[in-house]
Amino acid sequence: MPDSSCCVLFLQLVSEKVGGAEGTKLDDDFKEMEKKVDLTSKAVTEVLTRTIEYLQPNPASRAKLTMLNTMSKIRGQVKNPGYPQSEGLLGESMIRYGKELGEDSNFGDALLDAGESMKRLAEVKDSLDIEVKQNFIDPLQNLCDKDLKEIQHHLKKLEGRRLDFDYKKKRQGKIPDEELRQAMEKFEESKEVAETSMHNLLETDIEQVSQLSALVDAQLDYHRQAVQILDELAEKLKRRMREASSRPRREYKPKPRETYDFGETDQSNGGFSCNPTPKVSASSSFRSDKPSRASVRSIREFPPSAPPCMMCAHLSPSLLAPPSLALLLGVAHTSVLS
Repeated sequence: MPDSSCCVLFLQLVSEKVGGAEGTKLDDDFKEMEKKVDLTSKAVTEVLTRTIEYLQPNPASRAKLTMLNTMSKIRGQVKNPGYPQSEGLLGESMIRYGKELGEDSNFGDALLDAGESMKRLAEVKDSLDIEVKQNFIDPLQNLCDKDLKEIQHHLKKLEGRRLDFDYKKKRQGKIPDEELRQAMEKFEESKEVAETSMHNLLETDIEQVSQLSALVDAQLDYHRQAVQILDELAEKLKRRMREASSRPRREYKPKPRETYDFGETDQSNGGFSCNPTPKVSASSSFRSDKPSRASVRSIREFPPSAPPCMMCAHLSPSLLAPPSLALLLGVAHTSVLS
């Protein structure tokens, strides 16, 4: 029986869409009501999406939060992770660098003050998220999941019974009158149920106004607290500027420059030594360049006939010959004259 009913509905639908057959017309009031319900459904769906984007603007963070919440439900965890507010992330960054700059830095102290205020703003934003979810998002979501879904179910059922009634009406005389009468009664019944559900939704739209008012109240409360926090921060920063301007400015005193010895070039890294080199008198330096009499004496006493070492036995005799006597006498003569 269900298969035959689906076949009847399909044939009637094709007859109307392709063949141009006219079906039973619904009254204008019903059509107007159906149009308003459809617009209400679209408005609620769109507003819900945009509200979530307003509260949680980062799509990547929203996707991550959704995944974490799903995992928490699977694991049976009660507390779900919250959305990472941008004010909180900014505050953590300010506090981290404020601590690294230290208390001696005016900018570091100011960053600490601003960071703490940003974290307070993040907490207030979390409260806004919770408030809006409980008093605005959840009621509208419930409206979509129950009331609007129920209306769509009634309208779909009404359309099916209308097609069944129109098909049997075309076969009037070929089917029993009782079957046609039952089809008409079912159609009228479904129309009345759908009309009643749409009427109740549109007449109680004051509930949606109340939910919208809750959204605005939550926003006002958030902005009031945000203004208070920012006013306190602005006052702190102005006080720090006054204190900094009243303190005497520290003068910069450069350190004395170190002297470099450009004479030593045997540094391992190619630089110059900063250590002062000992001064050598001209006379001692001059005397150090002269050969001493002891050295001349040792040269004179060099045995001319000393045998070469075993390692130098293969060298030429001319290379191993002792210095000439004339050369030694010339060096000694120069030393004595000086």
